[in-house]
Amino acid sequence: MFFFNVELIFKIHLLLFHIYCIDNATASANCRQKEYNTEEGCCPTCPPGMYVSRHCTEFRSTSCASCTEGTFQDGNNGREQCFSCKHCDAGLGLKEKKSCSSTSDAVCEVLDGFFCSDSNGGGCRAAQIHTVCSPGHYIGQRGTADKDTECLHCTDGTFSDGTSTSCQNHTKCESVGLKLMKPGTDSTDSLCGEHVPERGHVAGIIPVILGMALIIIAIILRKKKSETPPLKSTDGPEPTRDQQEYHTGASGYVMEG
Repeated sequence: MFFFNVELIFKIHLLLFHIYCIDNATASANCRQKEYNTEEGCCPTCPPGMYVSRHCTEFRSTSCASCTEGTFQDGNNGREQCFSCKHCDAGLGLKEKKSCSSTSDAVCEVLDGFFCSDSNGGGCRAAQIHTVCSPGHYIGQRGTADKDTECLHCTDGTFSDGTSTSCQNHTKCESVGLKLMKPGTDSTDSLCGEHVPERGHVAGIIPVILGMALIIIAIILRKKKSETPPLKSTDGPEPTRDQQEYHTGASGYVMEG
């Protein structure tokens, strides 16, 4: 009998709890505009830029306090604290478009070179840097604040280093009087060079050149020799034989008669 009474009392408490929840829900649903529900019933909300510092009672109205710096409330509310203002982080590619106030959150926009990957209410929550086109591709559409850069692949016979808005045709070496040294790729131009005679031809030309050089040198030497005048004595005309004999006698030798 005792256990039966305990069970009955538990069921009664559970029923009363359900009735209490239903009454509270009904009271909440019956709160008028610019009111919010509390354990005491419906209380007047606080205006934008303020939060609830003390709920209303049967004897007093709701007490409100202003949002502190760096926080905001953008509408009538029954919250006990304000929302934290958004921070536009330059490290994430964002900058401040509109500053935070007590009644509105900050609005962010993207930095140059970024595009918004998550937008909301005229602002941006997250940004990404524009894609840099790799060699072999060209810029089909430059990136904007809302869209990423569009990179397209070069077709055969053209090339790009990834920084231009179109691909260039490979140089045709033969058309400019040069020889193709290395074919172009999608990221590099053709490599051209001067035409060089083959090694066998060079070997055959060298003896001919040397022979011609020797002939020219021989002709020059012969010409110089033929143009050179005979050497003349610087001491006057050669002495006669009588003068030679007289000169010898004067030197102390006995001259024969």
